[in-house]
Amino acid sequence: MKPTKTRRELHAELQAQIDAFLHDGGNVNEVPQGVSGRPYAQSPLISIFEGTSHEDRTPLPDVVAAIEARRKPPAPLKHYKPRPKKKVILDDFGQPLRWEWVEE
Repeated sequence: MKPTKTRRELHAELQAQIDAFLHDGGNVNEVPQGVSGRPYAQSPLISIFEGTSHEDRTPLPDVVAAIEARRKPPAPLKHYKPRPKKKVILDDFGQPLRWEWVEE
C-alpha cells in the first residue's frame, strides 16, 4: 500500500513543477480580475437544457399511487416506561449521604 502524501509534500511537488515550467521558458499569462471566459459576459446565462420543463412532463398519479401503496406503513410509536434515575440524598450540611433510585 502506497503511503498517502501529506499536504506539505503535495505543495512542494506542485511548487517544483511550477518552478520547472518557468525555468524551461514557460510563462504565465495574467488575466485581470472580473474578466469572463464567456463570449458575451454582459448577457444572461444560456440554459443548457432544451425545452421547458412544465410542458414536457407527463402526469403519472396512478404510478405514484401504486408506489406509495407498496411502502410499509410507519411503525406505531412504542410507549415506554421511563427508567429510574439515581438521585443523591444530602444531609443538612450538603454532604452526600447515599444514592436512591427515583422514578420520575
